[in-house]
Amino acid sequence: MSKFDSIRPFYDAEINAAIQDTVNHPMMKALMDFTFPDVDDAVWKEQLRKTHSIRDFQCNFIYHSLKKVLEISSEGLTTSGFEFLEKNTSYLFISNHRDIILDTSLLNACLFDHGLVMTASAIGDNLVKKAFMNTLAKMNRNFLVQRGLSPRELLQSSKLLAEYIGQLLLRENRSVWIAQREGRTKDGNDATHPGVLKMLAMGSDEENLMNYFKKIKIVPVSISYEYDPTDALKMPQLMAEANNEVYIKEKNEDFTTLLSGIMGQKKRIHIHVGKVLDTELDTIASEFDNSNKQIQALAQTIDESILKSYKLWPTNYIAYDILNKSNEHSHLYSENEKSLFERRMELRIDDSNPIALQSFLAMYANPVVNKMKFSDAI
Repeated sequence: MSKFDSIRPFYDAEINAAIQDTVNHPMMKALMDFTFPDVDDAVWKEQLRKTHSIRDFQCNFIYHSLKKVLEISSEGLTTSGFEFLEKNTSYLFISNHRDIILDTSLLNACLFDHGLVMTASAIGDNLVKKAFMNTLAKMNRNFLVQRGLSPRELLQSSKLLAEYIGQLLLRENRSVWIAQREGRTKDGNDATHPGVLKMLAMGSDEENLMNYFKKIKIVPVSISYEYDPTDALKMPQLMAEANNEVYIKEKNEDFTTLLSGIMGQKKRIHIHVGKVLDTELDTIASEFDNSNKQIQALAQTIDESILKSYKLWPTNYIAYDILNKSNEHSHLYSENEKSLFERRMELRIDDSNPIALQSFLAMYANPVVNKMKFSDAI
């Protein structure tokens, strides 16, 4: 299995050694003090040192960290669709992507609550440059997606990634989470990038590509936050793109965004898991004999599931109405909710800048626009 060593998380046999190496790290202390504020250091350190599997680390520590995050930074998490998934079964969860860490962490907490197989999750190697973050990611069953590669390196990396995902799903009975595109959606337009599906297809040795996608059991996932805790942080990139400028990240920008996403105010959160794509893949196989067209059709099928099931909040309707100078959805929010949203906007962006104002509102309004394409879903 050494071929996957450059990207894989820890094996259970390696977990305890990793814990011993990090138990006295100041960031581990910060994480545990946050999670268990009334517990002495000696107590959590002793419990950590007795941990010998990823599952134990996730269930006994990280799960409680997430509960604390939800308690402090949200008004609760609701779910739908999990009751249709089968226990002891691996799935490929293809998800829209809003938050660097929370999207996959919250999904795993929900899977755990429903007694389902938790995921190994893709994470960009740009997010784990710091040694502690790299170790913590591997302790949480994250595997690395390598960024910034040459075309030749990208091809090799994609093939390795596809083989590893296939190995997890089909041989280890381990579910996998992957975002529908590289990086988070910053403008509220959730769309599956065909390149992600082409990468996954590299793990197949089947003549019929749709048969392989049936085997790995694709489940589209919609996650929505009432407030995006990193909305203002996305503004510089959106404004650069609006001005046709190349956006260059600040040093430590990813890390700042990561922490803001975790601790920033989100209000309500909803996760919906769709049904496993099955007959849809038969239809695609029968309608298209070209693999590129099949990939495009599959991307559209995933998008349709994610967008139809996306939970819209008052903030989405408010932004849509402000942007379009209408009261079309005013029956779906209160005056107080509108005032709070406008106050947030005033505090977080320069509303005298028309591009900033437009970008901020569009980020919240675009999910409404996208869902209106399915008139029965709004």
